[in-house]
Amino acid sequence: MVDRAVYIHSNAKQLIGALVAQHSLRRNSAAPGRFDVEIIMAEDFEFLRRQEGKTYLREGKRVIWTNDDLQSFTPLRFAVPALRGYQGRAVLMDPDIFAVGDINELLDADMGQASLLARRMAADGRRPLHYASSVMLLDCARLRHWDAEADFQKTFDGTVDYRDWMWLLTQPAGSIGTFGDEWNDFDHLDQNTKLLHNTHRRTQPWKTGLRADFTSRGTTFGKRLGIKARKALAAITGGSPTGYYSAHPDPAQERFFFGLLGECLDNGSISPALLEAEIKREHVRADAFELVRKAGRKPALQGAA
Repeated sequence: MVDRAVYIHSNAKQLIGALVAQHSLRRNSAAPGRFDVEIIMAEDFEFLRRQEGKTYLREGKRVIWTNDDLQSFTPLRFAVPALRGYQGRAVLMDPDIFAVGDINELLDADMGQASLLARRMAADGRRPLHYASSVMLLDCARLRHWDAEADFQKTFDGTVDYRDWMWLLTQPAGSIGTFGDEWNDFDHLDQNTKLLHNTHRRTQPWKTGLRADFTSRGTTFGKRLGIKARKALAAITGGSPTGYYSAHPDPAQERFFFGLLGECLDNGSISPALLEAEIKREHVRADAFELVRKAGRKPALQGAA
């Protein structure tokens, strides 16, 4: 095991995204042998499973934890230092994030005295200054206070708000540094992008047309809500009023994903049988094979300006 790694946390619903992300990291690095890449699955962690159906504190309200949610993997962000034996550096990233640049540049970043680096999110009238924990560079030796299981339990005890945990607001003062937005580029792809994050759940390119299945503020899309209720919920959450994933507004990002997916089919990291099975499970859009053919095998930026 090398002393630097990338961890992609996922669950069964996002497995194809995670496998494409893993491929993109190696494909777009000049020295892929300098780091390990590991996918960790929410289904493999008992401390997540045993909270099924219990309520936890999120944005000041008690909501129900369900392991069937699209983002049930997020507590695993804080499991990485322990998985590394509290040694070396690691990048943690979501399964809907794809490398455009070389991840070694981030792994080599000057961290100064910080325990971790993340994208800083500006304060506004509704939210305080916070950090996006969906991509983090971690100095694992400095994060011995992280215990994902114990800290997750605090959100059920009501002593920590889940939002504050995810936004890194519970971290010691001065322990967080920042990196450029290009290392967690939210649905934006250009020549400066290093890690493309398809963060808007309802427009993830591989899910267009599927029934939306993610939880927003404790309510699961895809349930049999009345039309008026679904429209009202959509107005709050930004979701489709019909409860379906929408097309991504940037065709270049769709081509980018399906170009990478085609490479995965070529190199065997994703088999046609697995992709067919994920389509049947409605984890991947029905026309995925057709879009792979249309995307072809193109350079990393897929013709983006």
